[in-house]
Amino acid sequence: MKYLHTMVRIRDIDASLRFYCEGLDLVQKRRIDYPQGRYTLIFLAAPETPDAEIELTYNWPPEDGSPGEDYGSARNFGHLAFRVDDIYATCARLQAMGYTIHRPPRDGHMAFVRSPDLISIELLQDGHLPPQEPWASMPNTGSW
Repeated sequence: MKYLHTMVRIRDIDASLRFYCEGLDLVQKRRIDYPQGRYTLIFLAAPETPDAEIELTYNWPPEDGSPGEDYGSARNFGHLAFRVDDIYATCARLQAMGYTIHRPPRDGHMAFVRSPDLISIELLQDGHLPPQEPWASMPNTGSW
């Protein structure tokens, strides 16, 4: 058996690629548009684990102009987890991009942020870093 990918439905391709590629440094491996089915698949992976992919699925808006599918708050999914080289730098980059760090890396090891589609993303430090401000004193925000 071989793990292939996890699929996440997205609402906005540009916003999702900004979060996953610019914010988390994932690499787009391939993109396939299916006009007959009215959807797009985008496969991403971390450079260090290129075979463990995330499939972003974008369902095109209905042709008749009616509202698209509502995916809710995405809390039924759980989370995706990524090991990072420097959790403080990763959180600072995401925060500078306008994302809320819902569970700051107070312990130098773990943090949570949510994607534009409210997918919970767990960031785990490779090893442990000593606690640093402002992260060590930062409270949780919202839910993750």
